[in-house]
Amino acid sequence: MLADVLAGTGQTREQDDQDDHEAARGPATWARVADLDAVLDAAAQVAPVPGLVRHELSRRTHRPLAHVRRVAADWLLLVTPTAWFTEADRQVRTGQFAALLGPGTVVTAEEGDADVHAAMLDKLAAPGVPRGAPVQRIVSAAVLAIVGGASQVELGLGDAVADTERVVFDQQREDPVERIYDLKREITEARRALMPVSAELPELLDPDVPHHLGVDRRMLERVVTTVERIDRHLDAHDDLLSDMLQVHMSQVSVRQNEDMRKISAWAAILVYPTIVAGVYGMNFRAMPELHWALGYPFALALMAGGCLVLYRVFKRVGWL
Repeated sequence: MLADVLAGTGQTREQDDQDDHEAARGPATWARVADLDAVLDAAAQVAPVPGLVRHELSRRTHRPLAHVRRVAADWLLLVTPTAWFTEADRQVRTGQFAALLGPGTVVTAEEGDADVHAAMLDKLAAPGVPRGAPVQRIVSAAVLAIVGGASQVELGLGDAVADTERVVFDQQREDPVERIYDLKREITEARRALMPVSAELPELLDPDVPHHLGVDRRMLERVVTTVERIDRHLDAHDDLLSDMLQVHMSQVSVRQNEDMRKISAWAAILVYPTIVAGVYGMNFRAMPELHWALGYPFALALMAGGCLVLYRVFKRVGWL
């Protein structure tokens, strides 16, 4: 029975209604269960869960999923991805949150470390809690907590992008290419978790969804606007990383040209004494070193003087 799930599997919280009209309906029972399978089992006790939904959720694929499904006349199954950012390794990780909503009853489960339940409690306890039926307020708190977590992910990625920008424009020759590509991958991961949320949340406004199970239209419009803003910021971060990659490649090209100029200049300097030594090494009878005591010192001085002149010339034109 569903009552067994509520009583024995999870933690419950009573959400009292402060509105006189809704108070007649009594409080809502909110139960937190161990995992998504427990929520699906609870939903199956109300009505058969669509096979596609159960199959996709049971696979635990790396692709974030979102579903808003009516499983009975007054029961709604909500499944949505969650995301959180770990600063230690600059990675975006995803999980899932599921809620079974019914008359005076909410059963929720979370997989991952997004800590949606704690955020929901904070939303419900904070001033300005969403108004409506008790179940409706819990649903609204869940939606706000999930989107708030996505906003924190965007802020964390923004800080990581700013740190990478400093590395790119730093004078030290640290290679930021791997970091740039890692961040672009994490941004893609965050957007994959965010897009299903924005696609499925409007289903809560479906006319067929009972009013006490849905969310306030104005609140949902603000949430959708927030999701769109987060997506724009993530897109801007991705574009900035692409620009930084191009800048870094340009810097690498410039440094390579500078290195090639230095190599060419030193090669030219070393070629000069080689030529002089080659001439002096020829087997002619009238070579200076054969009859002149200063022949070898003169040859060495000629090599050193020529190298010094070439060094000064290349230094003046900026090749050294």
